[in-house]
Amino acid sequence: MKIILFSRKGIAPRTEDIDQIFAAIEHYGFEYAINREFAENIAEFSSRAIPAENIYDNEVGSQPEESVMVCYGGDGTLLEGVHRLNGADIPVVGINGGHLGFLALAPRENIKEVFDGIAAGELNLEQRNMLCVEGEIEGKKELFYALNEVSIQRLGATMISIEASIDGNKVSTYNGDGVIISTPTGSTAYSLSAGGPIVAPSCRSFLLTPLAPHNLTMRPIVMPDSSIVSLRINTRNNEALISADNRTFKIANDTLLTIKKAGRYIRLAVPHNISFFDSLRNKMMWGVDIR
Repeated sequence: MKIILFSRKGIAPRTEDIDQIFAAIEHYGFEYAINREFAENIAEFSSRAIPAENIYDNEVGSQPEESVMVCYGGDGTLLEGVHRLNGADIPVVGINGGHLGFLALAPRENIKEVFDGIAAGELNLEQRNMLCVEGEIEGKKELFYALNEVSIQRLGATMISIEASIDGNKVSTYNGDGVIISTPTGSTAYSLSAGGPIVAPSCRSFLLTPLAPHNLTMRPIVMPDSSIVSLRINTRNNEALISADNRTFKIANDTLLTIKKAGRYIRLAVPHNISFFDSLRNKMMWGVDIR
């Protein structure tokens, strides 16, 4: 068994968390690899030095069949870790060193239990679908992926217009700040902040959520995940922004983007005793009397 550790540079790990992680790795005799940013953080916040042969950079690369990625941080850290996998079919576990955490579900107090579950082969895995985006990005044809959402937004003070079609059928022209195409996994992220619905991760659907639409009758749309969404960008500034999870690029005026279900997915570890609705109730403080 090999553990692929990942964390971002801006995450300050607690010394006791580092000690627990490596104590578990040594206890079970796991092989491990760690991204360079996390290795540098560990060197800064503890006395542990990581051997050079255990460090990887931008992509995880080829790994043994029995490997598990363990991300230390919040949901943004886990999203970046998923992109470092570059489509490799490796289960992902999130240890929540951040705040809200709908993806990084294991609390940092349960680090030992996380590794106990990995060693026993008892991870509870859910398949989470991803989005695939095709179009001309920064002057060349690109194809990239998103687990949470793809958003197209204005660049500057003036609103943009986005002509949206689903399976060749024109939906509308969205005038405003932009639109979000979200997976069910991402329905509790940016889309939720823009007024989109919460969708259980097991639903086979996508969401189209307008961002500050000029027409107040515009509402989010839920569609089957077999749908192909086409977006034509019109902007007075000749540029707009496209974000795929936590990666952002500029796109030119009159760019056509095609968004559909990706051929890849991730297997996300979720606690056996915590359902999606438990997470919603606890993290959103539903039913809590705050008077």
